Parts: sequence; structure tokens; C-alpha cells
Amino acid sequence: MGVDVVRADRVQDVIADDEQRRRAVFTARELEHCRGRRREYEHLAARFAAKEAVLKAFGTGVSRRMRFTDVEVVNERSGRPRIELGGAVAEFAEGHGLQQLDVSLTHTDGLAVAMAITTWERPCAST
Repeated sequence: MGVDVVRADRVQDVIADDEQRRRAVFTARELEHCRGRRREYEHLAARFAAKEAVLKAFGTGVSRRMRFTDVEVVNERSGRPRIELGGAVAEFAEGHGLQQLDVSLTHTDGLAVAMAITTWERPCAST
């Protein structure tokens, strides 16, 4: 299990005027999902918290090979968030026997919280 809390104003301070930094942290789909929404930065903060929570659940943190965009939050038709993995994060998950990954997000009053829960085929050890 991994959990993370992020202040929306911190996300705004870091990426508001920096398109390159935005694209380094969020995928095009994530940015499109949040763009123009009321409390846009709370939505982005929730996605950033989810990325951190997933990597904490994996026990890895961000390594040199892993990128934040390797963990993408997408929404099902119902609105339920789910995670799609790519790059080095997907390789790690496959190599360590990831069976299930669930995520829950919430945001209010300038704060975002995410929790990720994983199940593994065999014990997960960081690399």
C-alpha cells in the first residue's frame, strides 16, 4: 500500500508557467482531463499524489529510469480512476509479478490524497 498527500498550490507553483515541466510530470491525457476544470490544480495534485502512492506501493520511489509519466491516471467511463503503467515502471511491475493495482483519489480545499494498493505474485523488493 502507498499513500500520498499533495497541496494543489504547490503543484501550481511548480508547473503553472512551465509547459516542459508539465509534460515531464503529466501525460497528455492527464493534462487534457484536468484542463479547464473547476479546481484544475486540485485534479492535477490528485494525479501527482497517485503517481507517488503507486511508486510507494511498489517500494521503489522514482529511480533514474522511472519517469512520472510512466504512471498514468485514466478514468473509466464511470469516473473511477485506474492506473496505466508504461516504460520502466511497467517493466518493474511485470518483472516482480504485479497482480493487481487499485487506486483511490480525493481532493478538497486545496489538498489531494491518493492511496494505491497492490498485490504481487511474489514479494516485491526494490531494485
